[in-house]
Amino acid sequence: MIFPRYLCVASLLASCCPLAAAQDSPPDAYRWVVKVGVHNVDPKSNNGSLADSAFAVDVGNSVRPTGTIEYLLTPNLGIEALAAWPFKHDIRLNGTRAATAKELPPVISLQYHFLVEQKLSPYVGVGVNYTRFFNIGETGALAGTHLSLGSSWGVAAHAGVDYRINDRWLAGVDLRWVDLDTRVKLNGSRLGTVNVDPLVYGVYVGYRF
Repeated sequence: MIFPRYLCVASLLASCCPLAAAQDSPPDAYRWVVKVGVHNVDPKSNNGSLADSAFAVDVGNSVRPTGTIEYLLTPNLGIEALAAWPFKHDIRLNGTRAATAKELPPVISLQYHFLVEQKLSPYVGVGVNYTRFFNIGETGALAGTHLSLGSSWGVAAHAGVDYRINDRWLAGVDLRWVDLDTRVKLNGSRLGTVNVDPLVYGVYVGYRF
């Protein structure tokens, strides 16, 4: 009979669907995403003043290699950790270079990915940043003094777009805003607070596994 034959064919196709889906590697087949790139930490233009407004502060930008690793809780929702080669900033007082400082700005973010099955997949995230300053080098008017910059905890917002090259490889661009303030001391005496609040933007390539 024709009808039983149709049932047999339908049953065979149904049994093959899971195998075909596995071969196509759907988005939820990979839980980890590793990205490496280059990013610029670009502090806001007005970083405040020190010593009762006697010194206007300007913090310069810095470009360094970066890396992230993300674990996908679902195809859309993930937890990402950001690390980087230490960024190095020039610090100017009243327009004159007075110090340099290195900083590490690790960020942990919760991220949501849109259109995960498409070539272009935008995402947004929010998290927490911890920044530690070290290797501070005083120069110019501050030569011979001891300058210290306090560590900072703050909120970090994140947005970007992934371009899927193939099933595993991707490339993209992203932008972060970080709430970053540091308390400044000179020879142990507090001078005030510097508001860095940078935009961090760059490009990357990634691998899913």
